[in-house]
Amino acid sequence: MSRSDTDPLWELPSPSPEEPARRAPASRRRTAKGRRQPAEADPIARVAVDVALAHLDRTFDYRVAREQDADAVPGCRVRVRFAGQLVDGYLLERGATTDHTGRLAYLERVVSPERVLPPGSLRLCRAVARRYGGTLVDVLRLAIPPRHARAEAQPPRTPAAAPAEPSGAGWSRYPRGPAFADAVRAGRAAHAVWQALPGEDWPRRLAELATTVAARGRGAVLVVPDHRDVTRLHEACAELAGGDAVVALSADLGPAERYRRWLAVSRGAVRIVVGTRAAMFAPVADPALYVVWDDGDDLHIDPHAPYPQVRDVLMLRAHLDSASLLVAGHSRTAEAQLLVDTGWAHPVTAGRDDLRARAPRVTPTGEDFDVARDEAARAARLPAVAFEAARASLRAGAPVLVQVPRRGYVPGLACARCRTPARCRRCAGPLLLPGGGEAGVPRCRWCGVADAAYRCPACAASRLRAVVVGAARTAEELGRAFPGTTVRTSGGGDVLSRVPAVPALVVATPGAEPVAEDGYGAALLLDGWALLGRQDLRAAEETLRRWMAAATLVRPARDGGRVVVGAEAGIPAVQALVRWDPAWHAARELAERGELGFPPHVRMASAEGTPDAVAALLDEIVLPDSAEILGPVPLGAMDEQGRAERERALLRVPRADGRALADAVRAVRATRDARKAADPVRLQLDPPALV
Repeated sequence: MSRSDTDPLWELPSPSPEEPARRAPASRRRTAKGRRQPAEADPIARVAVDVALAHLDRTFDYRVAREQDADAVPGCRVRVRFAGQLVDGYLLERGATTDHTGRLAYLERVVSPERVLPPGSLRLCRAVARRYGGTLVDVLRLAIPPRHARAEAQPPRTPAAAPAEPSGAGWSRYPRGPAFADAVRAGRAAHAVWQALPGEDWPRRLAELATTVAARGRGAVLVVPDHRDVTRLHEACAELAGGDAVVALSADLGPAERYRRWLAVSRGAVRIVVGTRAAMFAPVADPALYVVWDDGDDLHIDPHAPYPQVRDVLMLRAHLDSASLLVAGHSRTAEAQLLVDTGWAHPVTAGRDDLRARAPRVTPTGEDFDVARDEAARAARLPAVAFEAARASLRAGAPVLVQVPRRGYVPGLACARCRTPARCRRCAGPLLLPGGGEAGVPRCRWCGVADAAYRCPACAASRLRAVVVGAARTAEELGRAFPGTTVRTSGGGDVLSRVPAVPALVVATPGAEPVAEDGYGAALLLDGWALLGRQDLRAAEETLRRWMAAATLVRPARDGGRVVVGAEAGIPAVQALVRWDPAWHAARELAERGELGFPPHVRMASAEGTPDAVAALLDEIVLPDSAEILGPVPLGAMDEQGRAERERALLRVPRADGRALADAVRAVRATRDARKAADPVRLQLDPPALV
């Protein structure tokens, strides 16, 4: 390759694998040539090299030596020499000819003859890479776990026997439930959005569908947000299908055990896969059913490029495999509502009579607490109605769930007079009360400097108030208001899975609510305004999802179950909770986003980086004619000249041009990587947070 000063690409690795061979010493090349002979049949291997450069996102041809012929099967791991270095790769296919006119290098080594990338997985990974404007290698890193040689060398797992088909009577509570179950049983591609009833044993319902599929010799993949949901769903599936018929895949297993279980799925020994987001790529054989539970949870978005979302990946899988898809949860996202509105999926919901019979009684209290009747309510920072509901539940021998938006002691402060956010005088970071022995001294969350003599810059007042009171402070206050009552906390690194059916106060952050035996007698949803007031496009949707996840753990109203929510009754999210109608809220949210031009009616991409880098990217990217550029806007702190250190621009197109936007993002990434752009820009399609 010529190293012309006018060619900006001369420093890049050679895009053809014969370049390393030309650089090797002549004696070494002659020895290799004399020793290695190409395979007799299909001597050309097309390899995806593990190089994170968008302009090299294609296959490269190598020769397969005769001694590698048996092991070099499509889908196996290989090692190749690329640009003078040994790199990992995946052999995608074998062929008899090559379009390359020069001399090809041989595969350095076949790491293992194990087919870790079957054709179905390769097809899916390519589709995901294209949808999100990423590279194939980026997706392969998410889809295939790291190799563990000892686990791979163990004898293959014996395939599980086909389980008995369950009755599935639980789906009869939903008018369209039996029809969906029948479609899954018959192997037809059915798509549904399921709104589970309050108190529904949802792991059992999903296990019934998965076992039905396994009984007919086909596969099912069920993806849930966290390890507690994995445990519950795995237990339900093992009870119906048998322990050998299901595996749980999650990141906390450790590399050896995770790879061992993944191999059992890849080899066809297991038909049912339960797991967190990485399980969305599980290579189950002959798939017939894909399920995502609680698709609005942000844990379903992978934080690694190209940032795929579980619901969208399973939709691609269902389309590619002609399989059934179930988007399930207690609430409903705007994206799920769009599937219903377009007719791609059918709603599976219960009748209003069944819903009213199983839902708890919900009472909104507003932000201003009525504590005149009870001084203990003032001490516990509870409205009187919430205090009475908690006391009645404790008298009945049932635990009480208290949901608070944040963990910690007092993680946010503001001026008690004018409510101006309290910030550090040194770095302008937010002040908080860390708790413990120095609970009375506010400290900066960024630099850690204490500020015992704080004065509000707006009104000069010295008193501070809590913007959001954390779980630790709430537990402390409740302990004083309910003397003699056990107070448990769940959140952060100490999350409870279950609590017994005894009188207790359980203070939990959203998503960390433990399941109570026989249900909670009451749930107190505090600081609703703090959730609803977040500067986020999905604030209302996310708040309702968190509220419903907690409220569904409460006993029905006929058994005394109460839910007290600290928010105004006129807010749409509160109305949806009171009426237990998340579909109405999702339809309203979807309509509002359509008027404003927000996802999911449009597709958007975000570009974050330094101002110069973002400006250069906007000049280079070739967008469809329908595209609209929003911004750039500053992010984070300003420098001494008043310029933002980082900026973000949003690129918006109609949903019909979503693929064109993804192709444009991928093309500009390739251009920047080819010229080795110094300032990186983080490109993400369908970013979860837009505000």
